[in-house]
Amino acid sequence: MTKAISQDLPILEHGGDLAAARARFPGAPEPFIDLSTGINPFSYVLAEVPAQALTRLPQPADLARLAAIAAQAYGAPSPAHVVPAPGMQILLAMVGGLVPLACAAVLAPTYAEHARVAGLVGHKVEEAAHVDQVEEAGLAVVVNPNNPDGRIVQKKRLLELAGRLRAGGGLLIVDEAFMDVGPREESLAGEVCSNIVVLRSFGKFFGLPGMRLGFALAAPERAARLAALLGPWPVSGTALAMGQAALADAEWAQAMRERLRLAADRLDAMLKGARLEVIGGTSLFRLAHTPAAAELFDSLGRAGILVRRFAEHPTWLRFGIPGDEEAWARLAKALTA
Repeated sequence: MTKAISQDLPILEHGGDLAAARARFPGAPEPFIDLSTGINPFSYVLAEVPAQALTRLPQPADLARLAAIAAQAYGAPSPAHVVPAPGMQILLAMVGGLVPLACAAVLAPTYAEHARVAGLVGHKVEEAAHVDQVEEAGLAVVVNPNNPDGRIVQKKRLLELAGRLRAGGGLLIVDEAFMDVGPREESLAGEVCSNIVVLRSFGKFFGLPGMRLGFALAAPERAARLAALLGPWPVSGTALAMGQAALADAEWAQAMRERLRLAADRLDAMLKGARLEVIGGTSLFRLAHTPAAAELFDSLGRAGILVRRFAEHPTWLRFGIPGDEEAWARLAKALTA
């Protein structure tokens, strides 16, 4: 079953809006604990950013070096397949605009910006409940691992889907924003071709969303087109320096995946102890079900804890990972209350 999406699509509500949380819960204790995003609370730290990262224009050689390091980190076929961008969000409309206007099918429920932006580009947008329902689309979007439930579509199935789309001139976009903590053997990063584009987020796993750095992985011809649209200085000097250092630090990444796995297990135990049903997620966020989701959202808000709610799924709440022991203690107390 598919569901058509309205073309009148304003910017949607997302997590991380602490100003709105403070307005809704004016008496909440500070500091507010933001568990409404799937961002790693244990940020990557670079001891020193070179001064020239801010005092001179970003250099083409540094951009090329970042593309090469990202290709190695993500498993892309070559640096020519990698397009650095100022955040993954900006790539959504650009990639959607590279194919003729048609029906765009988004495997749902998922990150709502894909449907919104595809509609703004001019596609007729439908949400599909199953992969089989997106095979006739001109533009198909799959988030893998999915946000908010962590659903995984196997690589084999995605390659079959891409083959069927290719026969009709369709394009498959795979949003792998959370693949850094997902089953990396299911990534399509090494399979990008004429009708597969993979999007990767830097800020979520490395805990640096304000850096605004993301990547499109695509066939060289399509990658070159995206790079041309972005222009000569697509990424700031600071993001170039941080991206090169962080993506090359395989030891940090391996240790962080284990740290996040343990934190997610701890969060699951806490949520289950509060009689919430954990129904999915990744090690960066957990999705819980409770008939009392609305009441719990407000109760947590009054305690100075912001979690993610979903208008179309009123029994769902998504919890990010607390960043320190004080945050864990406040969440435990609020859930008990």
